[in-house]
Amino acid sequence: MASESGDLLQHPRRNLGNRFRSQAQKFTRLAASDTSREKENMAWAEQNARQAILHDFTDQRNWQCLADIKLINMDGEGLNAVLEDVFVILGRDPDLVDQLKDIDFLMVGVELLVAAFTRDPLDPDMWWQVISNTDNGEQDLVEQRIVEFAQRCRTLDFSDQRANIIYGRRLERLRENGHIELFIELSRHLLAHRPNNHELWMELGRLHERRGEIDEAWSCYDHVQAINPHQTPRDKFLLRLKGAMDGEDKQPWSGPDITMRSTFLQQMESLSQRISKTTDEADVGHNIAVLDEPDITDKEHPDLNKIKLLLDSGNASEAFFLARRLVASGERWAEEWLEKSQQSF
Repeated sequence: MASESGDLLQHPRRNLGNRFRSQAQKFTRLAASDTSREKENMAWAEQNARQAILHDFTDQRNWQCLADIKLINMDGEGLNAVLEDVFVILGRDPDLVDQLKDIDFLMVGVELLVAAFTRDPLDPDMWWQVISNTDNGEQDLVEQRIVEFAQRCRTLDFSDQRANIIYGRRLERLRENGHIELFIELSRHLLAHRPNNHELWMELGRLHERRGEIDEAWSCYDHVQAINPHQTPRDKFLLRLKGAMDGEDKQPWSGPDITMRSTFLQQMESLSQRISKTTDEADVGHNIAVLDEPDITDKEHPDLNKIKLLLDSGNASEAFFLARRLVASGERWAEEWLEKSQQSF
């Protein structure tokens, strides 16, 4: 329940974001007109600006509002923190992060924020306009930008829920404009970083269903239902299939076999392993050695040791897909660890 509440707080709610931003701007104007209460009004302005971002981080105006307030308050460290948070939801792009070194944030911090949003708009429609805009309608230039975007996606960090939402919506624009295979590839990359993005799993499942890829669609819907039991897309999908299979020549379909399900989850597990973040290379080497060669004298299941090591090292996504694969293979003991890994996101 606590996890669901946290997800709600970080899911965009535009109306509330607009309301808090308006209040922040109101208190900023009051601070300018009544100098006797300037400090108090600016404190209320900043609090409301923070609430605006909390309720809708996808609106660039909310970030701009908070940055302007930080500048008025001459809070260079606070402005630095705002920029760092923006770069987190933009995927911790190394090129952007490098720009934060040795600069006077009170002098150029706001300009740097504007430049970041000009290059990488948070609104997916504005982002697509940047990608697809050309003076002479040169399609080759658009394709080049898409290739560059895909290359960046393969190197960015999408473990932050907000980054996953931002880039998930960008991928939807790629799908809507015909880049289906790229959508599938990059969606799995985002999901390997954050497996509980049920919205993106649903979009991926619907796409596979429209393409007639039944096993893949079922796997996606099954994943949604596993992480959100109150949703039943897998069951509804089976009902749709049953309704479409009335002819005598067609055999009822009840889900992919264990081998196919394990292969799908193993692929996601491998992708998570390739993109796992680590902070200590020595520890990584030690963990890999243990994972590859588990202690055969240990009475515990070797995969249990591996899950524990992954969780201890912060690789919750890889642990999640490993536990899911074990559960799908009939290892009931892994259900407890599936839940623990999901709680670690």
